[in-house]
Amino acid sequence: MKHLKISAVLQQPDLVGQTVEVKGWVRSRRGNKHVQFVALNDGSTIKNLQIVFDMSKFTDDDMKQITTGSSLRVTGELAASQGKGQTCEVQAAEFEVYGTADPADYPLQKKGHTLEFLREKAHLRPRTNTFSAVLRVRSAMAFAIHKFFQERGFVYLHTPLITASDCEGAGAMFQVTTLPLDKLPRTEEGKIDYALDFFGKPTALTVSGQLEGELGATALGEIYTFGPTFRAEKSNTPRHLSEFWMIEPEMAFYDIADNMDLAEEFLKYCIQYALDNCKDDLEFLAEHYDKDLISRLEFVLHNDFVRLSYTDGVKILEESGRKFEFPVHWGTDLQSEHERYLVEEHFKKPVILTDYPKEIKAFYMKQNEDGKTVRAMDVLFPKIGEIIGGSEREADYDKLKQRIDELGIPMKDMWWYLDTRKYGTVPHSGFGLGFERLLLFVTGMANIRDVIPFPRYPKNAEF
Repeated sequence: MKHLKISAVLQQPDLVGQTVEVKGWVRSRRGNKHVQFVALNDGSTIKNLQIVFDMSKFTDDDMKQITTGSSLRVTGELAASQGKGQTCEVQAAEFEVYGTADPADYPLQKKGHTLEFLREKAHLRPRTNTFSAVLRVRSAMAFAIHKFFQERGFVYLHTPLITASDCEGAGAMFQVTTLPLDKLPRTEEGKIDYALDFFGKPTALTVSGQLEGELGATALGEIYTFGPTFRAEKSNTPRHLSEFWMIEPEMAFYDIADNMDLAEEFLKYCIQYALDNCKDDLEFLAEHYDKDLISRLEFVLHNDFVRLSYTDGVKILEESGRKFEFPVHWGTDLQSEHERYLVEEHFKKPVILTDYPKEIKAFYMKQNEDGKTVRAMDVLFPKIGEIIGGSEREADYDKLKQRIDELGIPMKDMWWYLDTRKYGTVPHSGFGLGFERLLLFVTGMANIRDVIPFPRYPKNAEF
């Protein structure tokens, strides 16, 4: 007999009266000398399947291996359940224990565990209701992202993880080397001799696939990347990871307005997909972590995003009368508290902020006619602040070259990027969405370390 996933059993009432085989891990066991109830879960759904053991058919010795965390195969008749919160249950006829879990040392006993404790048990935490829910939502969101772009004719482009260019210019990159660190080769000037390294020059893990994505867009029209990126920032906060996933579309012939339209459509598509396909998991997360989760997701769906210049946004903040932790004036980079004020209190809608001062934005953004601002766009969400950052890219060779020179970016690393402005340059735009930031919003979790299976952050690379 082929075993059925628990999600399939719970969704097929016509199976009642039939013999079924299920497999999974024990979440709990309770009962008395006449009847025992085992909650079984196989990860396919937030809901457990109740297995009923009639103790006239089984002995205490049979049952003693069935403890929280153990794994089972059970065969029996599926029956309508009289119990609260469940529609059906399996009347066990026979079972097999695949693996035991000693109650003396199995960490996930049936009781409340803090999220901090579970981070220390990241190899086991997917077995909890919270993290199985989060990881199913994560999987659904990854599928939705591909579905959105594929339906619109975008090409999925794989950009390199090892690179010699620092896209953001921040310098916070993890170096990749095969040189012996205990005895580094030196040149006559005493500098590290990277000519002897694997790639013959300094290389690092990528902080963004954007620059290579632009190469793809200037050949294929519309592309998107979706893969891991790395930042060696010492940011030990609930909003930062050292390894995270990014979605970065780049589109030839898109101006800033086209870019904003796509970003809004994309976010609403993903949120609608979550509401349509992850209902049980979202309801569980709302009940246990964030009572306003569903209403906040619907809030984003049912509102047009406000489009506002940075200059106007700063004016609103200055005139708000609010005393912010970080003072705000024209020319400062906005903090999360400023972004959330605009979204949650002033407009009560998601906001797309545009036309930032060029000094606080990256070198590749298209300069406006005023010479002071660039065609940047940041999408701001309730509870999160910035969820998307993007811009129309500078298409003019001379302006881009001048900006690279002003910032002292080594030309030897950028010649290939400038070539796209020499040979058939076009207006083009793109944006970046941190996947885990989206998941924070969709799941209602408060810490970014709880929406990725195995988080990487300063002093932590376990599992």
